[in-house]
Amino acid sequence: MANSTPNQILLLASDLLAESLAIELTRTNTELIVYAKPDELTKHPSLIIWSIENLEALSSIQIELQRLHKNWEPTSVLLLLPDNIRIAASELLLLECAGLLQAPDIKTLNEAIKTILEGGRIVRLKDTSNSIGVSQLVPIGLGEWLLASALQQINSDLTKLERIVSRAKQTRLFLIVVNGRIRELKSARSLILWLWGPVRSKNYSKTPSSNSDRLVINKSELSSIRYGTDITLKERNSVGVWNAIQERLKQVIEGEVNNSTGSLLAIEALNSTRRRDLMNALLNQLDQVVMRLRTNLNSERSGESLWKDLQLEIRQQSLRIMAGNYLQIPRGDELNPLSEQLIELTELLQVDEELPEPKRMLDPLLSDKPVLVEGQLLPSDDPRALIHLEIFISNWLVRTAELISSEVLEACAEWPELRRYMLSEHLISTRELERYRNQLNSQVRWQNLIERPIRLYESKRLFYKLSQGKIEPLTITETRDDELRDLGWWQQQVALLIEARDALAPQVQSLVKRIGDLMVVLLTQVIGRAIGLIGRGIAQGMGRSLGRG
Repeated sequence: MANSTPNQILLLASDLLAESLAIELTRTNTELIVYAKPDELTKHPSLIIWSIENLEALSSIQIELQRLHKNWEPTSVLLLLPDNIRIAASELLLLECAGLLQAPDIKTLNEAIKTILEGGRIVRLKDTSNSIGVSQLVPIGLGEWLLASALQQINSDLTKLERIVSRAKQTRLFLIVVNGRIRELKSARSLILWLWGPVRSKNYSKTPSSNSDRLVINKSELSSIRYGTDITLKERNSVGVWNAIQERLKQVIEGEVNNSTGSLLAIEALNSTRRRDLMNALLNQLDQVVMRLRTNLNSERSGESLWKDLQLEIRQQSLRIMAGNYLQIPRGDELNPLSEQLIELTELLQVDEELPEPKRMLDPLLSDKPVLVEGQLLPSDDPRALIHLEIFISNWLVRTAELISSEVLEACAEWPELRRYMLSEHLISTRELERYRNQLNSQVRWQNLIERPIRLYESKRLFYKLSQGKIEPLTITETRDDELRDLGWWQQQVALLIEARDALAPQVQSLVKRIGDLMVVLLTQVIGRAIGLIGRGIAQGMGRSLGRG
């Protein structure tokens, strides 16, 4: 923002908030001039800040954003959201704007303004646990659940329909039909709120704080602010996207990363220091490879081909960095250089068949190509695309670390002195180490022979995601027919068994239903009547005997 003339900012907010915020912004940054009314501007604004005090439906916000972009093009828009909102972060990311801040303090707001004016992008959304939502309604009854589900579905449909009306050039008849559907949905929403009003007021009685209450936060409160979605792009291109992803992953790796996959991981066997060193080394090697591939974009070899050739070098260099280039430890009666001995003992050419095609991860980072997310092609600087790319990169990190860690475990079995330096304390024992290796090998065989064919048949791929200090599993649906055809005989039988089950299930259900109907007829019409006749005869016989007596 080092310009000769001050940047003019248009602030759209309530009068009281606009006045106090304008004073605070100009006091902390003399290079800004803040106006609360468009007619006060002396030139095109450098940035539009829109403070939203009440966020109920995204559809109206999205339409208003489109109007702002159209009227003030190419000015960027920074949205300020209230503290407590009942909308998921994944839905908020649908808002097309350069900045998205939830209840920011002045320092964060100034940082966002600086980033956007320099051509970047910023998203700071609080952790969902801090928001008022259905998950926090304890206990939640059927009425509350129905209310939340209905409103969410109606708001989602309204967003889609109003986006069609505002963007697409359709025939008049089509627009009449769509507008009629919009009116129906709005009427349904009003009816639901009228019917379930007492339930809604009871469970959402906590009124969200206004922006004027939360924009300026005391210093004692700064440490308690936690952003669940925190994205800062210095540049809105492939370089800025990669730098942002790299920074986000470094923050996760530097802390303690726990296994939340529900299955055993080889990387868990390493002690915390070696585990962190390995992940950092892989991330740094990936950074060097990305820069190298960028310089070879115009070469005859494709980036995908060069990427495959570099995998062995990436793994070897990462193993050297984790082990230490100059460290020597005893092996029997001799001191041996650790890194070189590990390279000799390990086989690092293994291929993880669950890794997706590398071009899906590399093309947006190298050539700034769009990213396919849920059927939409999004620019790489879109927050949704960035999160999608981060999943691909974290999946590569975890799976590559798994391959290296499994080889280190094999080396530790042959080199006992290596265990104390590499492994967790409980695996130094030969018995515990062998038990761990056997469990891993059994798990790998089960996944390859049973789980992988099922995933291929169901067109699913298992990803490992690094998020908030955890390795989490994530299943993404994608076509995998070519891989399904290349399966071995046994794996194909597993897929065939699943197909047979799906084919026979309706017939078995129909057969069970018919048998059930037949049993009902037999029990009620045949056996039941027979029992009734027998009981009636016994009763009549007993009656005659009692009469004679």
